[in-house]
Amino acid sequence: MRLSVNIDHVATLRNARGGGHPCPVRAARACLDAGADGITLHLREDRRHIRDADVFRIAAEVPTRLNFEMAGTAEMVAIALRLRAGHALAACCIVPEKRQELTTEGGLDVLRAGPALEAQVRELAAAGIEVALFVEPDAAQIAEAARIGAQAVELHTGTYADAAPADRPALAARLAEGARAAAALGLKVHAGHGLGFDTVGAIAAMPEVEEVSIGHFLVGAALFEGGLAGAVRRMRDAIREMRG
Repeated sequence: MRLSVNIDHVATLRNARGGGHPCPVRAARACLDAGADGITLHLREDRRHIRDADVFRIAAEVPTRLNFEMAGTAEMVAIALRLRAGHALAACCIVPEKRQELTTEGGLDVLRAGPALEAQVRELAAAGIEVALFVEPDAAQIAEAARIGAQAVELHTGTYADAAPADRPALAARLAEGARAAAALGLKVHAGHGLGFDTVGAIAAMPEVEEVSIGHFLVGAALFEGGLAGAVRRMRDAIREMRG
């Protein structure tokens, strides 16, 4: 199972003070040197953390599987296509985005998205980008993602990760059902949001899940795990232990 590290909050820390430190490009390289399989970046409409220059620098300077998280807007589709034209963008994940939210609060409502989302998915896929939709582990949402041409879904793990330990097994079972439903439809299965050392194991145990995206937790854990590289190595080990 691939570990894609989201480095958005390295940029959050940089932006809090201004200037160029800490550098997201350096963070991306450190993650890859520590065993990460790819880098995830979410370029938000309000540019609250990652900025356009960060995305294009990493695309140009860091050879990796780059996963571009984006809202389903004309602006973001155009940026994704520019990245792909430079042969740097392997994959994107379309996520819901609200200006007032602190972080992504749930999955896309693909069933109510209308024809615009389908057109965006097909335009991105036609350019050779692997398109995932960030969804809840709901069979109807997953089926609609497949119908409109997505190649993958990223299952929202935030509800599971934030739950009390006693409640997590039932929520993990729902995620496992969603993973099986997606795989049965021929979709690649990714997962992410809120995962930490103590919650990633149940996700790693799901054979259908090919990739997890983890960011905020690892940036915070870097304070206590010997830096970002130490946090990534510990997460990589936790995944391998459960994945076998």
